[in-house]
Amino acid sequence: MPEAAEVFPRAWIEFPDPDDAEQLIRADLTWLTSRFNCIYGRGCRSIDPEVPYGGCCTHGAHFADGDDEQRVARWVAQLTAAEWQREPGGKVRKRDWAETDPEGDRKTRTVAGACIFLNDPSFSRGAGCALHLLAERVGQSHVATKPDVCWQLPIRREFEWRERNDGSKTLVVTITEYTRDAWGAGGHDFHWYCSSDTSAHTAQEPLYLTSRAELVALVGESAYAQIAHHCRTFEEARAALRLTPAAHALATHPADPPE
Repeated sequence: MPEAAEVFPRAWIEFPDPDDAEQLIRADLTWLTSRFNCIYGRGCRSIDPEVPYGGCCTHGAHFADGDDEQRVARWVAQLTAAEWQREPGGKVRKRDWAETDPEGDRKTRTVAGACIFLNDPSFSRGAGCALHLLAERVGQSHVATKPDVCWQLPIRREFEWRERNDGSKTLVVTITEYTRDAWGAGGHDFHWYCSSDTSAHTAQEPLYLTSRAELVALVGESAYAQIAHHCRTFEEARAALRLTPAAHALATHPADPPE
């Protein structure tokens, strides 16, 4: 099946952050109630055909900031050869796995066409992320061990300052889908992309439940509880109106299976 169009009607909810009255949460209900799930190793066709096992890891991971890099460094120090195919042996130095790109941004190194932490199919434990295997060993969520961009995708968090009539400003935190377009011009060169493909919309539960850990990390427990409430209400309304002329107003993701 071809990828669904990126531009389509979406339903949104906006509410004050329960933990910060000066901040607003804006959430994409259409995306959060979709049946998207990561299908790495279960049909993912990779963004680069030259590395078919590479998923979205072929460019390496850019760190959100210095804190992100330092957090990952603490976990890298705990990796073993049983989890990391390209573990250099001996004392691991940061230059063994991190680098500065031509634009001056910090990122994970790439080796053999993919992130240095991506094990290939010849590895004893198969293809996949070494930091993900580490999370399983230590009983942590992958949200703890992986760079921010890795565990967030394809959820997107954006920040925007909105000016009020009195001249003050409110920070709006938007939670939505990381579409091809969100990657910039290069996104449309990807061989394949998951969030708009029907093959990745196969979960039994909606995204706001399956990605609870990621959403809590992005907006906090209190805001997540509000998002979950609004998502449930949206699903109930959509179910009630499914066969009525008003159903179009409660937008579903076009890659989701038909109801």
